[in-house]
Amino acid sequence: MQDEAFFGLNRYHIALAVVGIVVILARWLPRLISKREPASAPLMILFGAGVAVWLPDLATLPDPRETPLPWELVSELTVIVALFGSGMRLDELRPWSRWGPTFRMLGIAMPLTILAVAILGVGIEGMTVAGAILLGAVLAPTDPVLAADVQVGPPQEGAEHPVRFTLTTEAALNDGLAFPFVYLGLIIAAEGLNPGGWALDWLWRDVLYRIALGTVMGWLGGKALGYVLFRLPRDAALAETGSGVIALAGILLCYGSTELIEGYGFISVAVLGLTLRRVRQEHHFHRRLHDFSESIEHALTAGLLVALGTVLPLLFRDLTWTQVGIAAVLLLLVRPLSGWLALSGAGLGRRDRAIVAVYGVRGIGSIYYLCYAGSHMEFIDEAALWSLVALVILASTFLHGFSVGWAMERSTEGRARQGR
Repeated sequence: MQDEAFFGLNRYHIALAVVGIVVILARWLPRLISKREPASAPLMILFGAGVAVWLPDLATLPDPRETPLPWELVSELTVIVALFGSGMRLDELRPWSRWGPTFRMLGIAMPLTILAVAILGVGIEGMTVAGAILLGAVLAPTDPVLAADVQVGPPQEGAEHPVRFTLTTEAALNDGLAFPFVYLGLIIAAEGLNPGGWALDWLWRDVLYRIALGTVMGWLGGKALGYVLFRLPRDAALAETGSGVIALAGILLCYGSTELIEGYGFISVAVLGLTLRRVRQEHHFHRRLHDFSESIEHALTAGLLVALGTVLPLLFRDLTWTQVGIAAVLLLLVRPLSGWLALSGAGLGRRDRAIVAVYGVRGIGSIYYLCYAGSHMEFIDEAALWSLVALVILASTFLHGFSVGWAMERSTEGRARQGR
């Protein structure tokens, strides 16, 4: 009996081994055809889907439409770690004119994208107004997790390209700024399309209060963590002896405390990274904090993308050709056109302006927002929302992942020729 049990095949252990194989293959195979950073995200999703088709009995995460909590928790942790890392990467914030394109993308392009997607959702897909607004909010932000290939490099590398700076700062801040529109969708779903009953409360609480509180909490958290790391105690500061795990501790403390007082935790952890990076700016410990958080981010992302692939066959059962059309319009027209219009007069060359406008990858953040909304309220359009969002994530990782290296090289070469 013991010999028979010794070689028993546990499905959970098989699943772990399969995930390991999928991640290794997704990172390795692109190297056979390109020397650029491998576009592994779409392959992880596709290989995960292949596993679900060929080995349907393996243990996977549950259907996010029925059990959103595990997806919400894992995607939430992945996003907050990525947001902190985006803030930590920036070596120089000045001159303030560098932020012009970022503010245009946040204040013009993102609202235009939300509006356009919502109109498509109501007019073409036949969604409710609440579901369409939620769809716009879910798909509008540039994902800080999967956008790493277009962001600036690790701390202290210098020579931050204007395109990379804009996409990094946009990804760091727009996830938190999309949250008011998620709440708007939830409010309309609960109270109906009657702005007189909720508009002022939404504007004051969900827009002004929560954004301001997230910003302040991130700034205070960065200052406090910097004091603990670099100045106290003076003769044995943590920055000289400590582990990079302090980055995760600081992220969790800042995010959790901000959410407890109803601020936007996504904004707070991005500001935490920006503020902490200004404390002893050239200290070597910043690189250790960044590298540790990036390792966690990559590990969580890989597992989540493979898991998304395994449920993709379930989510695509409800996919329609109308949704395929909406996804194509979003990726090929809405985001590029809204970004191009927003950056008019921003001082970027035509090539750089086009790259910023086009490369707004969608990903882990969209999963979180949809899970968050689904765990707070049952939407009539939930099946359509999930199938459409899953398709956009898959298509976005393919379109952006396999072309971003070429696009960034062209932009860098163009600036090099101008500098000669």
